[in-house]
Amino acid sequence: MENIIKIKEEIECDISTAFKMFTTNNSLESWLTEEADVDPKLGGKYELFWDPNNKNINNTIGCKITGIEKDSFISFDWKGPVDFQDFMNTADPLTHVIIFFSHKDNDLTKTIIHLFHTGWRNDSEWDKARKYFENAWSKALLNLKNKIKNKQLP
Repeated sequence: MENIIKIKEEIECDISTAFKMFTTNNSLESWLTEEADVDPKLGGKYELFWDPNNKNINNTIGCKITGIEKDSFISFDWKGPVDFQDFMNTADPLTHVIIFFSHKDNDLTKTIIHLFHTGWRNDSEWDKARKYFENAWSKALLNLKNKIKNKQLP
């Protein structure tokens, strides 16, 4: 349990908007990735590309949605970037991301995103990857928060 990445971020939008930011291609492309191919249904694709001109690197090809409930949560498989692909992208099972959405108190205009990234193994290489993703997810959610605050989203 100590290896699980747990991040909580409050954003200024309703839950439906927050959920959309993780489940629609143009929304994901506005804050997380360069190109997205997501089919928001159980077993659907959750494929993101950080270098669309070279889709063989820095991607989540083959990742699937493992759980989804509209405006409540989404979970999906996850892969690592080039630095960690030799062990992360061949692991069985892959690491796994779970995102829950809740209201801030009773304020329907604020959503709390609860992100959990699980499946980390116990060795030094995996520890480096986990630390990388702890930082990457924190920065990504802060980017999402700022884009929503500044109304820079689709």
